[in-house]
Amino acid sequence: MRALSHGWAWLLLFLVSIWMTDTAAFFVGSRLKGPKLWPDISPGKTISGAIGGLVGGVIGALLFGLVFLPGHSVWQFMSLGFISSIAGQLGDLIESAYKRTAGVKDSGHLLPGHGGILDRIDSLLFAAPFAYYLIIIGFPNGLL
Repeated sequence: MRALSHGWAWLLLFLVSIWMTDTAAFFVGSRLKGPKLWPDISPGKTISGAIGGLVGGVIGALLFGLVFLPGHSVWQFMSLGFISSIAGQLGDLIESAYKRTAGVKDSGHLLPGHGGILDRIDSLLFAAPFAYYLIIIGFPNGLL
């Protein structure tokens, strides 16, 4: 991503979207509670948290893009935030499913209390290809 025109800004926009998704999902899910998203795989995640995360990821991408990528479309920022948020949350669920299948709670012990390194980067790893190809294929003229 960073090799593209304004690549560092697009990369940071992607990271902001993922981080805002995780943060908003945690706070909204903790506050509103409600039905679980997929209790067998990730018992702490709620539907309200997933929706809050999606909204947070889109808003984070939009605000970052408006400030650091002037001249680009609002729809580019929002679509990148949307795709990154959905893919990131899906990546987190898939990694949780792998752990449940393996019968382990954490993916490692390097970061105590955080579930391991893979738990910290699962969203990024899964969402990055989606974000990259959205940028390359979805709006190539906007990156010139």
